[in-house]
Amino acid sequence: MLKKLIKSIRQYKFHSIIAPLFTIGEVFFEVMIPYLMALMIDNGFSSEDLPYIKEIGFWMLLCAIGGLACGILSGRFAAIASSGLAQNLRQDVYYKIQEFSFENIDKFSTASLVTRLTTDITNVQNAYQMVIRMLIRGPIMMIFSLIMAFMMSKSLSMIFLVAIPVLALFLYYITTHAHPYFKKMFDEYDNLNTVVRENLIGVRTVKAYVREEEEIGKFNIISDLMVKWSTKAESLLVLMDPVMFGAIYVCTLVCSYFGARMIVSETMTTGALMSLFTYAVQILTSMMMLSMVLVQIVMAMASVNRIVEVLDEESTLTNPENPVMEVKDGSVDFLDMNFGYSEGKDKYILRNINLHINSGEVIGVIGGTGSSKSSLVNLISRLYDVKEGCVKVGGVDVRDYDIETLRNKVAVVLQKNELFSGTIKENLRWGNENATDDEIINACRLAQADEFIEKFDDKYDTYIEHGGRNVSGGQKQRLCIARALLKDPKILILDDSTSAVDTATDAKIQAGFKSYIPDVTKFIIAQRITSVMNADKIIVLDEGEIVGFGSHDELMAGNRIYKEVYESQQKGGDFDEQ
Repeated sequence: MLKKLIKSIRQYKFHSIIAPLFTIGEVFFEVMIPYLMALMIDNGFSSEDLPYIKEIGFWMLLCAIGGLACGILSGRFAAIASSGLAQNLRQDVYYKIQEFSFENIDKFSTASLVTRLTTDITNVQNAYQMVIRMLIRGPIMMIFSLIMAFMMSKSLSMIFLVAIPVLALFLYYITTHAHPYFKKMFDEYDNLNTVVRENLIGVRTVKAYVREEEEIGKFNIISDLMVKWSTKAESLLVLMDPVMFGAIYVCTLVCSYFGARMIVSETMTTGALMSLFTYAVQILTSMMMLSMVLVQIVMAMASVNRIVEVLDEESTLTNPENPVMEVKDGSVDFLDMNFGYSEGKDKYILRNINLHINSGEVIGVIGGTGSSKSSLVNLISRLYDVKEGCVKVGGVDVRDYDIETLRNKVAVVLQKNELFSGTIKENLRWGNENATDDEIINACRLAQADEFIEKFDDKYDTYIEHGGRNVSGGQKQRLCIARALLKDPKILILDDSTSAVDTATDAKIQAGFKSYIPDVTKFIIAQRITSVMNADKIIVLDEGEIVGFGSHDELMAGNRIYKEVYESQQKGGDFDEQ
């Protein structure tokens, strides 16, 4: 697990190594100051040797300056290393997500992935900075201070050899018992982000149905669970401070009592005892420092597990060794195809699909709720892989294509259209980043989008807000169709993408397709049967199986389901789609 994180250090290895070295230098100078102080008290003040006092004072000043310089440099390099690790981790996780198939993405919620990219990586960043600085400083400070304490008094220093193991066992108990609570807390963090995200995205729906109280209730339930687990974890962690300070006070009192007796018996000097007090504080403070680092590491380990879970996830879709780099035409074949999102034949949602579609044909797809219309067309661009059989495009199994090559020739206008912050031109150039202004205008004319774009003050430079909030549903759909057309595809899939467009505009769009892109194979999933009745062939799906395939006239004559749908809509009924 940690190997995954170490790989993300990359160009910051130098900073990660030099920061601990400066930390060691900082500790060395700090440990030397009490020793010099003891010399000044015992050999300078006692004999009133002013030149000696000045000499020792000079060396103490140099140690202070050296410690300050090493501390500043250590902190700087540690900050650079930890920030660099966080940057690389975010890149690695983000790039990994881009490689995921839909099947991989289905394993993680959106809110969970956002939390892993933000909060979890920030936890790792903070922990890493403490590891390469404080985790090094603590043990080194303890070792150096113990050595110096034994030089001052072996008998009094034995108290530290008793206190350190006791405190270490106590810290081990706390950290091992707090870790499970932090893990549960971060799981609830994901759930909280999910609730907040859904509420903000669907705020209009929430207010339209007056569901504010219910949403607040969901939020409070998860917040209470977060409080519960964080309280359990923190209730263990807060025990560290009183135990640590208690140990410092006990050690100081013991050293004071026995040290005073030793001074009276002249077996120990005053300067040595004063230095011993300082080393006692340094030893036990280093233990407290380690406890702080361990707390951060405990929190970070839960985050590390979640980050590595994403990094270890392998895409279910990969390129073959020698992929096909050209799509010959837009013909599509489904051969003995079965598909399901879960393993097991009993979980198949598409069964026994056999179809041949010629390049350039217009194919309508219609069916009731849950008939897997979207799932069928998603297989064409290999958003998922079939479980049995195969899907061919241009006579080649889609699994033999280079994925990017295939998807560049299959343009999909999804059911839920998505526009991004930026101008209309910038959004449309997602389809072709090198598209000229004339190509953009032609695509918009074909998608019937130019008529409303020309009415905007800035026309094609009009700024689109995140999610396309400043355009209507129909306008958004037409922009997404124009964007797909700019890909110059061999296959165009319209997944209920004209549902918000009026019938007359829908007819113009389809007429434009027939006239200007006759060689492109077009799949049209639609709620209105009028949107597909002029298609060359219409696929009728029912519970994941094809129950009809033919022209409108053929289906009207021989397919009961299609005929019932047509008649219900002609009488003003609605056919439930998707």
